[in-house]
Amino acid sequence: MFAMGSGENMITEEILKNRAEFEEKTRKLIGRPVLLIELDLFALPCGCSGITANMRGLEVDDLEVFEPQILQLVKEMAARFEIKPTVTFARLVPGSSIVASLNWRTLCMRCYPEFARSEGKMPRPDLYMLHFERRK
Repeated sequence: MFAMGSGENMITEEILKNRAEFEEKTRKLIGRPVLLIELDLFALPCGCSGITANMRGLEVDDLEVFEPQILQLVKEMAARFEIKPTVTFARLVPGSSIVASLNWRTLCMRCYPEFARSEGKMPRPDLYMLHFERRK
């Protein structure tokens, strides 16, 4: 077990602050209760990294209507955490239009081709693509 120093407290405070701001701005944008129940910064064994925002109250219709504004909120948070996402997508509850999470990810060399092959807003029934940055 390690002792939590002031640096860890600052990181926690920054994550909590960003979680609350994203939730509040999304509520104001959508015009109804939306919850960001968990905000995670992650690093995967393959080399991908990013942010996952587990949501409640957000639907695909909201993404379609407010996509530019939601993307701007995502970009702002990514910049605060110094993450440069390659892909931004919503993961949907299977068989529904309910958004389970928003994800912004910096793809590793191994995972990039999988996303690069996908086409359209919904390359899979459980994904809604908001943004994909193609490499040159």
